[in-house]
Amino acid sequence: MKKIIALTLAVLMMALCLTACSAKGPTLADVQKAGKLTVATSPDFPPFESLEGGKVVGIEVDIMELIAKELGVELEIVQMDFDAVLMGIQTAKYDCGASGITVNADREKNMRFTKPYYNAAQVIVGKECSPITGKADLSGKTVSVQTGTTAESGCQDEGIAIQAFNANADAKSALTTGKVDAWVVDNLTALQMVEDGEGLVILNEKLTEEPYAFAFAFGSEDLVAEINKTLEKLINDGTIAGIFENYGEAYAKP
Repeated sequence: MKKIIALTLAVLMMALCLTACSAKGPTLADVQKAGKLTVATSPDFPPFESLEGGKVVGIEVDIMELIAKELGVELEIVQMDFDAVLMGIQTAKYDCGASGITVNADREKNMRFTKPYYNAAQVIVGKECSPITGKADLSGKTVSVQTGTTAESGCQDEGIAIQAFNANADAKSALTTGKVDAWVVDNLTALQMVEDGEGLVILNEKLTEEPYAFAFAFGSEDLVAEINKTLEKLINDGTIAGIFENYGEAYAKP
């Protein structure tokens, strides 16, 4: 039975790989013909994406609205878990992924990225009474992370024990309820989600610094090139910095 299960899993993984490898993303002409840019996102990552009155709002939504306008199309937002965003882009199910996505070598093997628009960092959130004061103190401890993120892969690379959750709200809850010793998350998301009186503290030490960009399937090279023109303009004229300011956050130019 174990051999049958293992064989079945291997076949499924091979099928997924073949689907991802053969999928081709939309061209600029495809998007303009459709009249819309379909963007996959996980709206549990404030201030980049969050739900407000049932609507997805945030820094990346505002940026994508400007990009869609420049392309002459409507913006369509589709909600899902973060790991589903990445798979949806690899298989070209959606035009674009916008969910605080870090550009790294592993991801560049599976998808195409725009130029970075922001320089982010991963930080440690602990309890005020905790002896954890930095990365060195995580040895032998367990931290919560969001599934599919660089917080997850980064902790694994460092040999830090993790509990992964689909939503950052659940990762935070695991810390407040004592199920884990710390929570690793994006610095701006930590600032948005850690509230006064909760007994939580954001540590000063940054685990990583990493660029954020928008993700596309291979085959969308001309679409990415066109969007890069708009991004460069929005970065250089201060528009993106202004969007960050609207959400009460400082902008770190890549």
